[in-house]
This record gives sequence, C-alpha cells and structure tokens, in this order.
Amino acid sequence: MVEAMLKPVSSLPVLAPQTCLAVEELSVLSGKRPLLRNIHLRIEERQVFGIIGPSGVGKSTLLRCLNRLIELTPQLRVTGDVLFQGASIYRTAKPVDQIRVEIGMLFQQPVVFPKSIYKNVLFGVRHQGNIPRKQWPETVERVLREVALWKEVAHRLHEPATSLSIGQQQRLCLARVLAVRPQVILMDEPTSALDPASTEAIEELIRTLKQQHTIVLVSHNMGQVRRLTDYLACICVRDGAGEVVESACCDAVFEKSQSQEVVRFLGSFR
Repeated sequence: MVEAMLKPVSSLPVLAPQTCLAVEELSVLSGKRPLLRNIHLRIEERQVFGIIGPSGVGKSTLLRCLNRLIELTPQLRVTGDVLFQGASIYRTAKPVDQIRVEIGMLFQQPVVFPKSIYKNVLFGVRHQGNIPRKQWPETVERVLREVALWKEVAHRLHEPATSLSIGQQQRLCLARVLAVRPQVILMDEPTSALDPASTEAIEELIRTLKQQHTIVLVSHNMGQVRRLTDYLACICVRDGAGEVVESACCDAVFEKSQSQEVVRFLGSFR
C-alpha cells in the first residue's frame, strides 16, 4: 500500500530546470518497522547519480521507489513523494506502466524471457503499443546497436535469448529498456554478476547513455562508482532505518567526506 503524504500543490517546491528527479521526505515502512527514513535527494538531468552504502541499508528499496516498483511488494508502505520533472509520480492520473516506461529499470541479474532475442527487445514496445509495427525491425536494430550487441546477434535474432552469455543477456535487457525510450534508467548493481570484459562493456555504455539519459546507479564496486558517477548519495543505518548521511559530488565524497560514517564505509574497501 502506498500513501503519498503530500504538501498542498501551492507549497510544492519549484524545481530548477535541470532537476530530473526529486525525492521529498520519502520513508518506507514494513509494518511498523522503518526501512528508509526522510530521504531528500535532487538528481539532475543527464548525469550518473550513484547510491552507495553498506549492504542492507535500503539502496535497492529506494531505487524501486523512483518508478513505483516498490508497489509490487505489498507489505511495504511509502510516505513522502518522488517528483519527476516537477510532477508527482505517486499523486498522478498517469498509468503506473507509463511511469515505468519513462523511468526504466535494469536489474542485478539479467531477466530474459523464454522468447527470441527479437521478441525480448520488443517486449515493452508491444505492450505499450506506441511504436508502429512497421518500425519494429528498425527499433530492434537501433537499440541493439546502442548496446553494442547488434554485430553479435544480427544473424540470430530469432534464436532464444537464453542462448546468449550472461553479459550479452544484460546488454539485451538494457536494449529492451531503451526500446521504449525512457528518460531515466535505474540500475541496481548491473555488473555484479558479470565478468570483467562484460563489466567494462556495460560501463562504457553507461558513459555513452548519460549523454541522452539520466542514470541512477546502485553499486558496491567503489572503483566503478569512482569511474562513472557525477554525484553521490551515501545511505547508512541510523536508529534502525536507512538515511542519507551525505550527498555531494563524487570527488568530494571520496576525497573530503564530511561524515565519519562515510569515511568508515569507504575505508572498508581499502
């Protein structure tokens, strides 16, 4: 169940034009137990925004709040709000499926369907019905080229997606997200199951994608975070719930953090 505890429309903050996502006083509870408490964030357009912190502090939970995937876990209750381009995603007449098209998600483990490579790419397109059928082949080629997979699969588009390697499957899942033309891509540890070569390929794609998309990245790989992110939020547990203890540009967090919790967390990787 989701409760949007919202301020009156007249008192909602006016967002700067570059703000893509704004998290306002967001908390998540499981029954009476708080998982996240009073989260405030500003995520600008066309940047890679990283979310870091120890395991179990609610990073993935927060990510799922950003496109309402959290609602698929019925025992969780959300208060506060997320604004996408200045408008609430919780208090809106817009269908939730449309929100999840505009704010897409790439998971830790690649999730391919027991269908062909071609049909996997088009899964969201077919569901949304916003791209004419005659444009489907062009769409498939376009997004497979974007994820650097076209040359590897162009001759086998009608083979099962499960025949691909794990690294290829993850790029296929990213192509499926891109096919519906999202503005934001949420990534939940997208390379944790991949080998070094596949990880490098995904990282290069992230660098390219941020020219056109806003990316929110959860990662436990601090080298990756340092290489890719422009801005960071670090979440730690305080009084039993995850809270943002520091939010700043990547270099400031790594080189001159103002939080001892963050210093200890980063020190555990050295």
